[in-house]
Amino acid sequence: MLGPVVVDLEGPRLTDRERVRLLNPLVGQVILFARNFETPEQLSQLTGEIHALRDPPLLVCVDHEGGRVQRFRPGFSAIAPMSRLGGIWDRDVLGACRAALSTGFVMAAELRSRGVDLSFAPVLDLDWERSGVIGDRALHADPRVVSMLAAHLMQGLSLAGMASCGKHFPGHGWTSADSHHEVPIDSRPLDEILRQDAAPYRWLGVSLTSVMPAHVVYPKVDERPAGFSQRWIKHVLRRDLGFTGAVYSDDLSMAGARVAGDVAARARAALAAGCDFVLVCNDPDGADQVLTELSWQPSARFEHRLARMRPRGPAPDPGGLRRDEAYQAALRDLA
Repeated sequence: MLGPVVVDLEGPRLTDRERVRLLNPLVGQVILFARNFETPEQLSQLTGEIHALRDPPLLVCVDHEGGRVQRFRPGFSAIAPMSRLGGIWDRDVLGACRAALSTGFVMAAELRSRGVDLSFAPVLDLDWERSGVIGDRALHADPRVVSMLAAHLMQGLSLAGMASCGKHFPGHGWTSADSHHEVPIDSRPLDEILRQDAAPYRWLGVSLTSVMPAHVVYPKVDERPAGFSQRWIKHVLRRDLGFTGAVYSDDLSMAGARVAGDVAARARAALAAGCDFVLVCNDPDGADQVLTELSWQPSARFEHRLARMRPRGPAPDPGGLRRDEAYQAALRDLA
């Protein structure tokens, strides 16, 4: 049995304290950062050790979108910022769709070959040219283009056996504040947000495996950030937009999450709002506090959503991947 808590690691190798933490039944996934990576071979060893700790194995996740948010670099293909795909779309629609599919395939195949099960991608935020933290991470300003390119990127992920995670619901692109450091406010009305920023979540439908809400407050909808809001998650996302996949909180250590109390209170609030999984990063003491204080019971619905996040099929062999014709063709298509 795996639990709802997603934790991180301090360095490129597991410590004894981390091994004990990962054996806690409330832990279900591990998120890696650049500090956990030295070489592709070291990454394989680390993910192998993580997977061997539990049966069924813990899921290993990463933010590996491309551009400035690509945690692993030496030995991995350089993935362009997602805005590059939007730029291609403006002059060659079909070329952009092919490049998006190939980007997702290369990303997922390379990560899976080193034991990483999930990348938190694609970014579905619109490029309003207002948010520094989003910026070139966004595919385009038009929600229709974002949806089409994201659908092809997700198809590429799926071809390599990887699930997807759309973020940051319902949209982080309008507000200029960075939720890592403060609480962003988006004062637009609900109908405007649904018509623009949240539209890709409706259009992508059941193909979207999971969603990560934004640590943004939309005061005309709810006084709480979206990741702590039953109205946003249970009513808008699930009831109105028909989303059936998993919901991950964004990192509960970010400033945008502190309005919900201490880290254990944030975890409880996120789960009560409808999140299936909660991320606690860059705060090992906070992670231990959550694991000590959180009371949680699994459900059949949770197990079903967790199962959808697992990779499908055998992971490619790193050496064989370099000789794979489909992989080589996809490399030539990268933006």
